Amino acid sequence: MNTKQLNLLNIGLMVISAIVAFIIPFELFLFVYAVLGPLHYLTEISWLHKRNYFVKGKYDYLWLILVGLFGTLAYFGVPEFKKWGHIAPYIAVMSALVFFVVKDWYLKLIGIMLVFITAAMFNENTFYFLFFLIFLPTIIHVFIFTGSFMLHGAIKSKSATGIISVFVFIFCAFSFFIFSPEFSGYVVGDYVLKAYRDFSLLNKELINLFGMDDLKTFDQHAIQTIFSSETGLKVMRFIAFAYTYHYLNWFSKTSIIKWHQVEKKYLIATLSIWIISVVVYLKDYQSGLKLLFFLSFLHVVLEFPLNWKTFIDLGQEAKNIRLSKAKT
Repeated sequence: MNTKQLNLLNIGLMVISAIVAFIIPFELFLFVYAVLGPLHYLTEISWLHKRNYFVKGKYDYLWLILVGLFGTLAYFGVPEFKKWGHIAPYIAVMSALVFFVVKDWYLKLIGIMLVFITAAMFNENTFYFLFFLIFLPTIIHVFIFTGSFMLHGAIKSKSATGIISVFVFIFCAFSFFIFSPEFSGYVVGDYVLKAYRDFSLLNKELINLFGMDDLKTFDQHAIQTIFSSETGLKVMRFIAFAYTYHYLNWFSKTSIIKWHQVEKKYLIATLSIWIISVVVYLKDYQSGLKLLFFLSFLHVVLEFPLNWKTFIDLGQEAKNIRLSKAKT
């Protein structure tokens, strides 16, 4: 599959994801998160490992894994790691920047120390809480970073269809807030209410961020707004689309990035873990979330160096474009 064909395929995947998100947003999210999510975590971590996670040092990634583990232990309420619940995402993303740009070990040590100092300074700030604890591991990861990868690829390859795909991606995201189709028969059932419970904080804070309401606590009004109102459906459609296309974009690039080219034993192990994960989700969604939390959080953390690389490369591409225009 060449670049043009891949871009056209992804445009189609975006349109399909958007259409389904308009019709059954909650169900779509729960399905792709349980079925495509675990396979994405496993295959991306394997792919990143083969590329040393885009860090300078051979063992830098071990620190990121440790931060991911400490953050997971905090999530499960282990008292000794409680404080990591607030600082783990920030420590991970800033440590990733240090590991991406710094080669000497003593400079890395100084950089990590500065990361901890700034974490202590900022972790009580409301913006810090919203950005690093809620949005960074979720909607920024699946929407902003995915869009950045698409834009970087389109500019680097100088692909017209790549640029078009970026605009389609943006249009699909905005479409949920522009159009409000009525599906009179759509009602969120009890299973969805229970299964989606742990994700609803993201909806609440996005509704607040977009100025669509002012939800302070999870009272009856907040629950009604998130699950039953037109406002809640708009935000949920956006979330469902972002996650669905994030996963589909990864799997659509198999022929390009070749994440599937691993030893047979690793492929069998990956598929076995994936099947077990899906079965657990089918049996009890909350159990699936708990079982897969570390893997889910870890794949976000281990991707941070690549995210930094993408943004830095985009900055360099923008600089090159400005210099090229200045010469002409």
